[in-house]
Amino acid sequence: MVRKILGRITAPVRGLHQAAYLLASLTLASQILALLRDRIFAHMFGASETLDIYYAAFKIPDLVFALVASLVSAYVLIPRIARLGKPDARVLISQTTTFLIVVGGLLCGLLAVFAPKILFVLYPGFADSVERDAFVFLVRLLLLQPILLGISGILTSVTQIERKFFLFALSPVLYNIGIIGGTLLLYPAFGLYGIGVGVVLGAVAHVAIHIPVVFEAKLMPRLMAPRPHVIREVLRDSAPRSLALLMSSVTLLVLSILAARTGEGGIAVLTFASNLESVPLALIGASYATAAFPVLAEQLGSKKYEEFKATLTAAARHLIFWSSAALVLFIVLRAHIVRIILGSGAFDWDATRLTAAILAILVFALVAQGFVLLASRAFYAAERSWNPLYIQVVGLVTSLLTAWLLLYFASVYPIMTIFMEVLFRVEEVAGSSVLFVALGFTIGQLVMGVVAFITLRDVAPGVSRSLIRPLFEGLGAAVLGGSAAYGVLTFMGTAAPLTNLFMVFTQGFVAGMVGLIVSAAVLVLLENKEFRELYATLKKLTSTKALPPSGTILGGPTQ
Repeated sequence: MVRKILGRITAPVRGLHQAAYLLASLTLASQILALLRDRIFAHMFGASETLDIYYAAFKIPDLVFALVASLVSAYVLIPRIARLGKPDARVLISQTTTFLIVVGGLLCGLLAVFAPKILFVLYPGFADSVERDAFVFLVRLLLLQPILLGISGILTSVTQIERKFFLFALSPVLYNIGIIGGTLLLYPAFGLYGIGVGVVLGAVAHVAIHIPVVFEAKLMPRLMAPRPHVIREVLRDSAPRSLALLMSSVTLLVLSILAARTGEGGIAVLTFASNLESVPLALIGASYATAAFPVLAEQLGSKKYEEFKATLTAAARHLIFWSSAALVLFIVLRAHIVRIILGSGAFDWDATRLTAAILAILVFALVAQGFVLLASRAFYAAERSWNPLYIQVVGLVTSLLTAWLLLYFASVYPIMTIFMEVLFRVEEVAGSSVLFVALGFTIGQLVMGVVAFITLRDVAPGVSRSLIRPLFEGLGAAVLGGSAAYGVLTFMGTAAPLTNLFMVFTQGFVAGMVGLIVSAAVLVLLENKEFRELYATLKKLTSTKALPPSGTILGGPTQ
């Protein structure tokens, strides 16, 4: 029995939709743990300075990851490994691992030495905090994380090539278990230091899960002097993606600095809302992008251009299909979602209202964010690595400029703040100006989606045009479903006010189910292709027959 279970866990998954739904299922488990982690944080700390400091401590390590670890990540290595024999592939993996350890270790060491000076320039408000020393120590401890996750990123290139998507998706589950363990077991005795140790242990587990697959594939890296021409070629192709991630990390860093200046708890509520919005993004956008990437890379490597476009189109259509439904339901049920997941202990009603308002703003960009993830994979598979960088630069400039201008004009014209408070029902809630930071970020993400949609024709002519109808059908059905859900909420709220968690959950569940049923009915009436394929894919997932080969999609390569 145990051997059978292990066999199913480590078995390769070949079909695009099968892989995407498997990834989505395990990503859901990871996201549930992440939400449990956030609920523990909200219960213990509320929207407080302690939590602001915890989230701010990740920003510098995230920059290191973008600068170094992403230079040798799976997105660059997978197309190369797919073309190389195992001896050459092992040399490549070994040299990139050594490069990461040496260069990343030196950079992290320097940042650890100068951490106090850097941190209190970026976050001057924390300089007089009672958690000042813990802030510095936590950042130094978390500088181990980009090295560990970078090594995991290299090893996961093998996991994805081998189609061991179950193990690939299990990594973040273990990572979140480490953080939760650190919070519950170590924080009471050691404070923020204990949570930091939990983060590092989770990162170690993130690496360890890939080792058996890499060992079995005979691709286990060993320390060896990197050959300049090998590293130079990898860096040349990965530099655009690394810079793109750097742009994203810089965006989040500056937004956190702006949020810190809107009042205590600003970073916390912005991060909570972002984490909630990341659930559908991870389940839908990231799952399809991850499942499609190795297939896209193989198809272009074999010069199967029509199959490449067919795979990209199928992934994009289903991404739009699911994201549209999630977008509207999250907007309608935002307060219920926040209250159910975070509403306990120190997390009061004002924090709930403010987090729900930010969630409503952020989720507007859900479809655009998912499409950017998928389009970026298409560009990387086509070795057009500069395109995602251009998209990220546009997003960086738009997000930061818009957020700064909105905050500035809101300070000059208080009517803007009053309008946002009334619109999102957060009147008289302290720190409501953080809504402008969220709005600036969302506008930047929407602009990125438009740019990705337009520039996708560089590698897949005609794909963007084919997505216009699915986009309108998906959004149209979602809006009608959302309207039905809102009507149910209004009726139930009048009949049975929200007096406890059970009523909050019941109203949200019933309204959500009604919304989904209405959306499904609309899609059936429209004879929506994605809805039909969903039914066919679910039948395949429960079938005992062999899965189709990796290059195929439901309905054949011409779909």
